[in-house]
Amino acid sequence: MTGQRTYGGISAAERRAQRRTALLDAALDILGSQGLDKLTVSALCAGAGLNERYYYENFDSRDAVLSALFDTVSEELATAVITAVQTAPDTPRAKAHAAITAGIELLTDDPRKAHVALIVSSATPELRTRTVHTTRAFANLVAAEGIDFYGLTEVDPDPVISFRATYLVGGLVQTLTAWRQGDLPLTRAELIDHTTDVFVLLGEDLAARLRP
Repeated sequence: MTGQRTYGGISAAERRAQRRTALLDAALDILGSQGLDKLTVSALCAGAGLNERYYYENFDSRDAVLSALFDTVSEELATAVITAVQTAPDTPRAKAHAAITAGIELLTDDPRKAHVALIVSSATPELRTRTVHTTRAFANLVAAEGIDFYGLTEVDPDPVISFRATYLVGGLVQTLTAWRQGDLPLTRAELIDHTTDVFVLLGEDLAARLRP
């Protein structure tokens, strides 16, 4: 039994997790370099260096692969943003600038991830629904960070907080998409700075309105 559970010091669960990661890495590469049409079982397995049975061990459809990859990129993005906020100096602009920089750099240092987050995210009905939920989750994160930073925890939740957070996150997604397509003639640093200006402006204004 022990031999079935471990091999070379790696458990069966760890090996399965490694195979799943290899398949998702292959999916990321295929989507970023060849496009959605080339995302086939055989291409995935060739890219991961795995037998097709390991694909079916982890996924039951291409949509399942896309959803898992989208979730992986979203989780990386959330981790990067939260870490940046927690380690940034304690001023509104520093916090906003750090978070926005972390998010934009993660998506643009590896354009494949931006392709998944901004383009592939609308490829199927399942992904479109997932994108709506993920956008809402990031908006909730922005709202929670703002409430905490400005000391508004004693204030009853105001719908305008959710509105502005959703507006900011949705606007950033559309702006980043336009920038990647070459429709906004800005450097990445300028894009980050202008985005920071908008986040701070709306955040400071809202905090002034809601403070007791």
